[in-house]
Amino acid sequence: MARSTFVGLVQDRAPDRACSDGGRDGHRSCDRGRASRRARLAAGRHARRAEDAGADRDIPRCNDETDQFEFSVHKQPQLNNAREHAWRERLKPYYTEFGIDPAAPVPSSNRTPFDVALCAAVEEIKPEVVSFHYGLPEAALLKRVKDAGCVVISSATTVAEARWLEANSCDVLIAQGYEAGGHRGMFLTDNLATQVGTFALVPQIVDVVKLPVIAAGGVTDARGIAAALALGASGAQLGTAYLFCPESKILAPHRAALKAARDDGTVLTNVMTGRPARGFINRVMRELGPINDIAPEFPLAAGALAPLHAKAQAQGTGDFSSMWAGQAASLGRELPARELTAKLADEAQALMRRMAV
Repeated sequence: MARSTFVGLVQDRAPDRACSDGGRDGHRSCDRGRASRRARLAAGRHARRAEDAGADRDIPRCNDETDQFEFSVHKQPQLNNAREHAWRERLKPYYTEFGIDPAAPVPSSNRTPFDVALCAAVEEIKPEVVSFHYGLPEAALLKRVKDAGCVVISSATTVAEARWLEANSCDVLIAQGYEAGGHRGMFLTDNLATQVGTFALVPQIVDVVKLPVIAAGGVTDARGIAAALALGASGAQLGTAYLFCPESKILAPHRAALKAARDDGTVLTNVMTGRPARGFINRVMRELGPINDIAPEFPLAAGALAPLHAKAQAQGTGDFSSMWAGQAASLGRELPARELTAKLADEAQALMRRMAV
């Protein structure tokens, strides 16, 4: 499985709170009260979150440093035999090419969304942070999570989604720009034409919500972090930057794609899982088109691709693999995760000091 690590760097300023001088390195420090604690939990310097790019999400992912669990709240797909058959037929030539029986059963690719059983686990463990992708769970389950004392965060890809999350008791927002790698967190629309770039999205969300906002998408170095904070974000979340780290468990073709990354090397596609996600262009995306209406609903499309993924990986290629990455992948550096985190923090602070002169 490919796993990407995300690190958030916190902004120690809050225009809506009284601040006092004397913070680290001469910066202003401030007491943001409850909002500050939430922002620090969600976007603290060492707050990491792991997202499995191809594995089942039934088991929550826990962050050792911040005690954070993550869940998907997607709608269960509606089985469509005609669509499934059309997808298998479309992939049949690839099966023949790799010597795979086209009539073999399709491996399961189902992912269980957040439910009563997972909620009970949260109530028992009481993690500091629980984050959701694709919106929020139903109100009764969300209330149970919050009653357990958990800080709730979720992603917004538009201002409308940010407003909805705030109105429905989310504590911290992630503003996920169009540049971001991996699955789009969009949940109020499936129209990709409505999706907004990070640095257009962040200030518009900051202006209409009172919650801490974390910028995500296209942020790979200190310049992106400083820009996000200048636009009003409370933190910046980096994903692709950490795929370069030796601790990253991505497969060899994915690592090779990172090393050769260009600004035009990724695309939004639904053929890998059935839901739009940004990754490096591979053979199946090129030949089927990055967006294909035949692809079954998320996450069912991945099932029929699984045997092709295994065969291609055995030959050293990512032709049928999800190799998620954002549009700024070429800015990545091969450093251990701890060293990269320290460098990003130091470089961002130094840059902001220079900008403040």
